[in-house]
Amino acid sequence: MATPHERLAASLKVLHALQARGAVGIRSADLSRADRERLLRHGFLRPVIKGWYIPARPDEPQGESTTWYASFWRFCADYLNHRFGADWCLSPEQSLSLHAGNWTVPRQLLVRAPKARNRVTALPHGTSLLDVKAAMPEARDVEVLDGLRVYSLPAALVACAPDWFRRNATDARVALDLVADASEVLERLLAGGHSVVAGRLTGAFRHVGRDRVADDIVAAMRAAGYRVREQDPFGPSGSPVLPPRGRSPWGSRIRILWQEMRQKIPERFPPPPGLPADADRYLQRVDDLYAADAYHSLSIEGYQVSPELVERVRRGRWRPDADGTDRGIRDALAARGYWQAFRAVRKSLRKVLRGKDPGLVAEEDHTTWYRELFAPSVAAGLLRPADLAGYRTGPVYIRNSVHVPPNPQAVRDAMPAFFELLREETDPAVRVVLGHFVFVYIHPYTDGNGRMARFLMNLMLAAGGWPWTVVPVEARADYMRSLEAASVRHDIRPFTDFLARLVTS
Repeated sequence: MATPHERLAASLKVLHALQARGAVGIRSADLSRADRERLLRHGFLRPVIKGWYIPARPDEPQGESTTWYASFWRFCADYLNHRFGADWCLSPEQSLSLHAGNWTVPRQLLVRAPKARNRVTALPHGTSLLDVKAAMPEARDVEVLDGLRVYSLPAALVACAPDWFRRNATDARVALDLVADASEVLERLLAGGHSVVAGRLTGAFRHVGRDRVADDIVAAMRAAGYRVREQDPFGPSGSPVLPPRGRSPWGSRIRILWQEMRQKIPERFPPPPGLPADADRYLQRVDDLYAADAYHSLSIEGYQVSPELVERVRRGRWRPDADGTDRGIRDALAARGYWQAFRAVRKSLRKVLRGKDPGLVAEEDHTTWYRELFAPSVAAGLLRPADLAGYRTGPVYIRNSVHVPPNPQAVRDAMPAFFELLREETDPAVRVVLGHFVFVYIHPYTDGNGRMARFLMNLMLAAGGWPWTVVPVEARADYMRSLEAASVRHDIRPFTDFLARLVTS
């Protein structure tokens, strides 16, 4: 007779087979009742709606939202495919956000389907799905994006609501920047006789500096006998024009976010003191803060370290297996990695204090910081040597955040744009705030992004002459809330104010 452990292993094997086929939304019918109840009881399965589940980690606390936010998009795709087959599509507005690289989990996902029932389906953590009985776009205007059926970019721009541009200005500017030329939208405008939409898109393209596209739309519509009245759908407040930079949504997205956010930072941050005259004295103060910095930075990330452990690691009097537990080994190796990374960052600080461009130093040295951060874990066999290779090769999710960082390929588009902006930025306060924020927004590594961002922040602080600043673990909730406001609502003010208070305290 099988033991309870063997029965659980058998159920997990069934679940693994479903996941290997790409299933995230698990139906009751996909599992036997015994397997389903066993997986639920042990925390490997979480209910979503009646008859539907998602895989989960048993060590995730009840009520935490990370598993749901990480599963949201794939669950919705599985659920909608089951209900409607291939006869459904996300709204043009949601389609545009996804084309623009915005995978933030929405409060309500709007879906069009001819067989919809015009009803709201409540989902976990305050999210929902609204299916609307509506005609589908033409087959050529539907694309599948990571399993989701969406409007093509040109079709979505033609079909979206007029106020979408003003309400979602960042997504709109990125989407417009992805259009290669006027022909992508003109065919749909002319075929449908959309003179009003043509006027709106003309104003939108002109708003983002795409005058050639705007002029071509007007000329083609007039040649076909349509009268075009140009309107800027972004409204009177506007925004400085960004020149188009290509067809990568994430490269454009990072540049547009930077441009929009940077204007709100200098007035909320203390003025820069300027590079210190005595670099050695500045570095000595940094050394004096190391123990506190390591303790708080590691504690923010969930490691259980004490000031005594941090000090023993710094002095080389430590053993990773000192307390004999897996958790103790992990914590000690993290502390050792932090010490090695700190020493690498200190070398970078000296370059900046001698006048080298801080953006260039960060670009050249940040991979060294990362390798040092995790080298002890590789040496101990907890990580593979390949884990030190560089930017992540898989998806990553931020605990309890609705912000979904870019996929691995997008990281490789976003990071060069980020460092280009960091090098070009002339305001020291902007480098501090956006250097930290944009790094964690991209989340280029599988682990260590928070620690790396705080190292980067302090390098930028040194370039402006501000002191090395510790983010205290006691302020973790405010810290994470302010980052979430910037990531989801694009409101950088709370995070700017949070850092300004720390720098002046």
